[in-house]
Amino acid sequence: MNLISIRIITSKIEELINFYEQVTGVSAMRYTPDFAEVKTKTATLAIGSTNTLQFFGGDNVAQPAHNRSVIIEFMVEDVQQHFEKLAGFLKDCTVQEPTTMPWGNKSLLLRDPDGNLVNLFTPVSREAVAKFEGS
Repeated sequence: MNLISIRIITSKIEELINFYEQVTGVSAMRYTPDFAEVKTKTATLAIGSTNTLQFFGGDNVAQPAHNRSVIIEFMVEDVQQHFEKLAGFLKDCTVQEPTTMPWGNKSLLLRDPDGNLVNLFTPVSREAVAKFEGS
């Protein structure tokens, strides 16, 4: 079994697509006005409007902007440089500026327009770098 994608259901589809395009530097593939994907080499972040819930059984299947337990993580080459390059864009959504964590990653914590936590990180300790070699 392989994890292929994570999907966010939102009532702010254009805002979320723009946020993730800016943060990742990857252009979203827009399949319909209600569905897009941000594809990286290891996984896909799918973004669906609340209209897509009808295909899964109706509006009660998921509620946008109610997540308080998941962090969406992206490994970047240099998180400090990424933070500085996007400083203007990130100023209102930064939860924690780049900080080295006890497990060896330097992490930048953000909130997307729906309030989901997003972690951009770079492995910096020898152990963390070794863990992600080949990724």
